[in-house]
Amino acid sequence: MADINLKEVTLIVGVVTACYWNSLFCGFVFDDVSAILDNKDLHPSTPLKTLFQNDFWGTPMSEERSHKSYRPLTVLTFRLNYLFSELKPMSYHLLNMIFHAVVSVIFLKVCKLFLDSRSSMIASLLFAVHPIHTEAVTGVVGRAELLSSIFFLAAFLSYTKSKGPDNSIVWTPIALTVFLVAVATLCKEQGITVVGICCVYEVFIAQGYTLPLLCTTAGQFLRGKGSIPFSMLQTLIKLIVLMFSTLLLVVIRVQVIQSQLPVFTRFDNPAAVSPTPTRQLTFNYLLPVNAWLLLNPSELCCDWTMGTIPLIESFLDIRNLATFTFFCFLGALGIFGLRYPGDSSKTVLMALCLMALPFIPASNLFFPVGFVVAERVLYVPSMGFCILVAHGWQRISNKSVLKKLSWICLSMVLFTHALKTLHRNWDWESEYTLFMSALKVNKNNAKLWNNVGHALENEKNFERALKYFLQATHVQPDDIGAHMNVGRTYKNLNRTKEAEESYMMAKSLMPQIIPGKKYAARIAPNHLNVYINLANLIRANESRLEEADQLYRQAISMRPDFKQAYISRCCSLLYAVALEDGSCICIGELLLKMNKPLKAKEAYLKALELDRNNADLWYNLAIVHIELKEPTEALKNFNRALELNPKHKLALFNSAILMQESGEVKLRPEARKRLLSYINEEPQDANGYFNLGMLAMDDKKDSEAEMWMKKAIKLQADFRSALFNLALLYSQTAKELMALPILEELLRYYPDHIKGLILKGDILMNQKKDILGAKKCFEKILEMDPSNVQGKHNLCVVYFEEKDLLKAERCLVETLALAPHEEYIQRHLNIVRDKISSSNIVEQPVFPAGKTSGVEGDKIPTENVKGIRNEPRPTQIINTSDNKSQSKSNKQLGKNTDKETPHKTTKEIKEIEKKRVAALKRLEEIERILNGE
Repeated sequence: MADINLKEVTLIVGVVTACYWNSLFCGFVFDDVSAILDNKDLHPSTPLKTLFQNDFWGTPMSEERSHKSYRPLTVLTFRLNYLFSELKPMSYHLLNMIFHAVVSVIFLKVCKLFLDSRSSMIASLLFAVHPIHTEAVTGVVGRAELLSSIFFLAAFLSYTKSKGPDNSIVWTPIALTVFLVAVATLCKEQGITVVGICCVYEVFIAQGYTLPLLCTTAGQFLRGKGSIPFSMLQTLIKLIVLMFSTLLLVVIRVQVIQSQLPVFTRFDNPAAVSPTPTRQLTFNYLLPVNAWLLLNPSELCCDWTMGTIPLIESFLDIRNLATFTFFCFLGALGIFGLRYPGDSSKTVLMALCLMALPFIPASNLFFPVGFVVAERVLYVPSMGFCILVAHGWQRISNKSVLKKLSWICLSMVLFTHALKTLHRNWDWESEYTLFMSALKVNKNNAKLWNNVGHALENEKNFERALKYFLQATHVQPDDIGAHMNVGRTYKNLNRTKEAEESYMMAKSLMPQIIPGKKYAARIAPNHLNVYINLANLIRANESRLEEADQLYRQAISMRPDFKQAYISRCCSLLYAVALEDGSCICIGELLLKMNKPLKAKEAYLKALELDRNNADLWYNLAIVHIELKEPTEALKNFNRALELNPKHKLALFNSAILMQESGEVKLRPEARKRLLSYINEEPQDANGYFNLGMLAMDDKKDSEAEMWMKKAIKLQADFRSALFNLALLYSQTAKELMALPILEELLRYYPDHIKGLILKGDILMNQKKDILGAKKCFEKILEMDPSNVQGKHNLCVVYFEEKDLLKAERCLVETLALAPHEEYIQRHLNIVRDKISSSNIVEQPVFPAGKTSGVEGDKIPTENVKGIRNEPRPTQIINTSDNKSQSKSNKQLGKNTDKETPHKTTKEIKEIEKKRVAALKRLEEIERILNGE
């Protein structure tokens, strides 16, 4: 076996780089979303052991919805990417490109076992540039193929060194081979097939047997005319060790998947659920289809499921000729490789093994898989194809007549393949470009129409998305998911009637109940979301709440482990308003009125029994505890959610608010820390900055509070609470004149903001001495709310300042009637009456005199705004639907108000009491001055 040199390595790496450099600018598309963006196993907060308990997509292997694809080492490399660059796709694509270059270099070394150096280089270059590999290299999830191939080839190369002098066994390479096979299998399942290739190599290459020789030797042994040769015994020992190791790996793998095969629907692989002979004819036809993709990769498609390849339902179907021709050609090559000795036959035999054996797990011949054709599974089989092409070229180029033509053809093939690969990479730039390129190749796949619709939907282009979803229903009328997508899009377009009709159509396509047969084995979990989506739609109508609840119950009865039904029913029990993206905003007053949080709590606890590692469930349970007035338990559940997901944005935000509103000083540093983490995750959300400002106000850090409030207003110019509280901050820190422009801005957006008008009027009267301006403020308040005591009282003060004592007296009498228990109003009324008496103004009293209170100097003070703060925002329930069509994490935080909180903390009560005492002292001093007059 010749070694590879630096020039060869440099050439291969250069060619790979030239073909795949543009893949670095592609994003996460298609399966990358589930494997990377939605996979919590990538996060450093997830224990490493979880990688070995979950499948490739982050789903526990024990769950029925798991695809049973066990590839923990591949996920570990994703996790390393995440550690260095989090979710920036460039680093993921760069590592894939490096792995492909490594595979190409190792493949060159393998080729040199069977081909000369020139032909080996050609095979390696063809493998490096072949367009069929774009899905495995440019698609990030294709890394499973890349990693598995590295250890696959390394295991084979190790085994080739197991033959010692005099046909002795060298055990170290065999032990290393077994280890590398295990590693390859932990990267992707097909890695185990290298054992079959090692067996073929041992018998037909290392020992040099042919099929006729093996048959002759076996026949003589069985007839008792001879013994088994020593070399054959050595071979049998090695094969037994390999087979025993393989059997052990298979047993472990079966234990990992808990002896359960994944459940796929007829939409994933229609032939898998078809009767005989349709199933066999179709599956056999798929073999020449895959071979054709290797031979002519001009029309590539990212998804070959559903109706891409119509079923072969008859022996008379013309496509059966392609199957027959393929097997004839394959059989001829097989006979040539097994029957005849010589280097050429050995090369052909190993090429066929590399093509056939790694493809067996994806062939559907022994067990169904979740796809019809998948280009990435041809990554390893293409190695055998490249060896065959290089070997054929070698035989042709040795003939002087065809030598020049063979070089021209080879150059054209390599050049056109490289260009096709470079161009194909751009298709993976985004989901829209990927699925649109697929539709050019295949228009009979409803899934592609749906996926283009999803891409447009993510861009909020609902009108165009609807056209693609409707086309999906025309291509595949019985596609439940397509009708669900149509319904959701109609809902986004506020066409609820059409949305309900579409959901009802999807529901009518669900399999009917068969007595004694479980739904779990007959329905894909995501299809049950039709009940959830329909219930979420109709429960917006209060008269149909029971009907919605019945739909949730129906989904739960079909699949008791369908936790999404429990979660959505929780929202219903909480009397929530359902949003189309699956989120629910709870209405506090109605929660208390209907008294159903306890039922919601029970439902969430049931859902947590099914999935205790779901941070959203713990978050939602915390919200229920808030509604039950159990803040301590709520905080515990928020903390549990943050343990599972330290960057859970809503848990960070709402737990910080809960700590802030508790009034406990010791919790403020942690609340501040969580809000800082929140704005790091959501730098464009003004709510985070505003609440940091409120925390700073609590801590008397006025400059810091001002900074945070200004940042909030910069992000959201009409932020009602931030504008008002910044103005209030200025007024409380003797910067009343700075508060005026802020109040003007507030009242420009919210002309009916009563507390803003009160504060503005107070500043105008006491600081600017603008009595007329203050009067307009207070009169506007009374236009909106004639029973507003503060506004009414302050207008009375304006009359007093205008020297209209009789009008001031009548005004104060009316105000006292509105609030007979407010002592300061009675005091001010008596002061005005004293002033009237001393001025000899005769006026019949209209209200009996009571206790009096003085005014500052010869003035009655306006009643200012009392520590008005932002009210805690309505907390939000998260709906954790697994339906890919629903939003993942884009949840709006509730609206802010600037009303006084109904339950004040002890500190707030003390602050108010201090202000009252100070006001009384001022009034007493003013009363003494007036009595002296």
